[in-house]
Amino acid sequence: MGEILLVRHGETTWSATHRHTSYTDLPLTPDGERQARALASPLAGRRFVRVLSSPRQRALRTAHLAGLRVDAADPDLAEWNYGEYEGRTTADIHADHPHWNIWTDGCPGGESPAQVGDRLDRVLARIAPLLDRGSVALVGHAHSLRVLGARWIGLPPSAGGLLRLDTATLSVLGHEHGRKVILRWNQPVVDPPRSSAEAEPEPIDADRRHR
Repeated sequence: MGEILLVRHGETTWSATHRHTSYTDLPLTPDGERQARALASPLAGRRFVRVLSSPRQRALRTAHLAGLRVDAADPDLAEWNYGEYEGRTTADIHADHPHWNIWTDGCPGGESPAQVGDRLDRVLARIAPLLDRGSVALVGHAHSLRVLGARWIGLPPSAGGLLRLDTATLSVLGHEHGRKVILRWNQPVVDPPRSSAEAEPEPIDADRRHR
């Protein structure tokens, strides 16, 4: 049985300042690009039968710099729609709504926890048959991948609030004795030294991924 590898995208200007970012399509910062390149080393030895990414450029660029060849951009992997809270920090929102909690309240004009859970359930349902053939990689965002991790182990979307997920980290979902488990979570990758000319990795081709 294959595993599900989760990759959170590298740093953007808004993630660095803890601003909620969903539909705003920001690029990676230079540090974010370095973070993404650092992912190439731990991913180099892995083979995937399918690589899916959020359609946002920060996720697609992270996948490319990490050496992953994306098979499809899946809208269901997009970040939680923050609606009226897009671009705001939690501290800023709490100044107006002190008891607000995204994991139970959702976002006005955006998505509820149940709505996010429903679309991440769709992702899991689509990739489930592929795990008989090998592992799958999903490249996405903090809140949506946290919900996906919670749903994998049978917990409600709100349980994603207990699963911190930093930029450019790797997490692995799998099985133990027939049960769905989290094998690794929020695993940081050592950022390589900065250089003036950083080569982009060669993407893992289909033949190598499916061997």
